[in-house]
Amino acid sequence: MNRTTLSLIAGVTALAAVTGFAALSAPDAPGTDTAAKAAAQLPVERTSLLCPAPSTSDLAETVYTSFTPVTKGTGSSGKAELREAGAESADAPADGEDKGQGEDGGKSGEDQPAKPVLTPKEPGKPVTGDSSGGEAPALVGTADGRFAPGWTVQETTEVAAGTGRGLQGVNCTAPDTDFWFPGASTDAARTDYVHLTNPDDSAAVVDIELYGKDGALKSEVGEGITVPPHSSEPVLLSTLTGERQTNLTVHVNVRSGRVGAAVQALDDRLGGDWLAASTDPSGSLVLPGIPKDATSVRLVALTPGDADADLKVRLTSPSGPITPAGHETVHVKGGMTTAVDLGDVTRGEAGSLVLTPTDRSVPVVAALRVVRGKGDKQETAFIPATRPVGTRATSADNSGKGSTLSLTAPGAAATVKVTASAGSEGGTPVSKTYTIKAGTTQDIEPPAPGGLEGTYALTVETVSGGPVYGARTLTASEGGVPAFTVQTLPDDRGTVAVPEADEDLSVLQK
Repeated sequence: MNRTTLSLIAGVTALAAVTGFAALSAPDAPGTDTAAKAAAQLPVERTSLLCPAPSTSDLAETVYTSFTPVTKGTGSSGKAELREAGAESADAPADGEDKGQGEDGGKSGEDQPAKPVLTPKEPGKPVTGDSSGGEAPALVGTADGRFAPGWTVQETTEVAAGTGRGLQGVNCTAPDTDFWFPGASTDAARTDYVHLTNPDDSAAVVDIELYGKDGALKSEVGEGITVPPHSSEPVLLSTLTGERQTNLTVHVNVRSGRVGAAVQALDDRLGGDWLAASTDPSGSLVLPGIPKDATSVRLVALTPGDADADLKVRLTSPSGPITPAGHETVHVKGGMTTAVDLGDVTRGEAGSLVLTPTDRSVPVVAALRVVRGKGDKQETAFIPATRPVGTRATSADNSGKGSTLSLTAPGAAATVKVTASAGSEGGTPVSKTYTIKAGTTQDIEPPAPGGLEGTYALTVETVSGGPVYGARTLTASEGGVPAFTVQTLPDDRGTVAVPEADEDLSVLQK
């Protein structure tokens, strides 16, 4: 009879390493009348990120930026890498001794594992890679050990002309089983794709549901979509329904397996960008970081259930909360997508939108479509509702100019620390502390590393006070078009709560 001893800490930590993020609590010990000891925050040990194929345009220029912030307690081992979806990892076990062997005993070129697209060297310093044209594939990434906590990858694409021209950006996402995308469209001027990426060894089965202004759209072809192992599938929304609708909410529900999901929204006249998933349905939502020079802002919302939602609409400005004239509240019918054009709601000042229930709380998902510029010089980006910055949030791919950090404290005032990492080609980190007044939004020109060379990352940490929500805007000039893209800054979930234990658990095995 073999005796294997596993401590509670080891067992729970192993689970945390698999899930990437989990809050766990231990039961009370027998014979005691006290609750379990307070949980300790430990770094996650492994995480995954999935990057969609960036563009089909021959004019596309894409940059990938990978960054892991330095996290205490991670040790000195670990690695992170991004590979093409479907590419074999160098660590993958061979099927047999002779697999890939040529006559001279060496590996044949076609059977050798593909080289990773990006391999960071150390936490605290970004690493970049690039790709040109419309053949760039989706990427699958994994990080473990000291590279896992807070690992962030930004995919930024410049498209010089054509449908979707402008600047497109997206944070590569962790695999999950449920995603909501308010703000998609099957309008004649739009070409919207849902990109589904499967990181696992077995196929994933996905349902795509569409909700328009009158409710769910009938679509049999959206049910039971198979995404093969280690692959990515772009699904054109207009092939799922014959109805042309300007404002849609897309629900990606994974029946089996898990995927990464993002919507690429391309407009013939207004450029295009990536629409990231809204945070989980909630009675109150925050959509941070509306650019101060936005010329048009549209709110798109859906309550997934049958109950209607009535929401107060508030804009947090640099001087405090404002009620948009004529849009004090919005009524969202159950299961129907509601769109409200807010115009140039920021009126030249930084702003974030805050939605709260007027009476009873009904879960809602929401996103903003934001336009900058006028006439034929317009460009579009999207801001989904997001989680708070929490303990720490990270933004990669910042340069010495063209980056704006927007922070809002919709409740109590808060203090945050913003750290600019070392540059990808050189430079020393710099930190600054900011106080965000209650009910305000503050646009910050981010600190830059000393002696910056290349690009750098920003981390935002909550020091004290109430919840803070954030977004980062990148801008560029494309032939007179004010190109831009916005990424929200939710907590990076780099740590997991693990309860302490006084004694080991013993497991007997025969």
